[in-house]
Amino acid sequence: MSEPARVTWEYATIPLLIHNTKAILDSWGVDGWELVTVLQGPGGGDQLVAYLKRPLNR
Repeated sequence: MSEPARVTWEYATIPLLIHNTKAILDSWGVDGWELVTVLQGPGGGDQLVAYLKRPLNR
């Protein structure tokens, strides 16, 4: 039995604007990026950072 192919990922971090979150994520999603998580940005408050990944060998 052979092992499944190993996936290599590339990652991106992007700032999210609260009033435009869906449009920003949809735009990246069209390019094959998958949302991993959203965390509060280093500045705190309403600042958010999205972490995304997609297969490197597409």
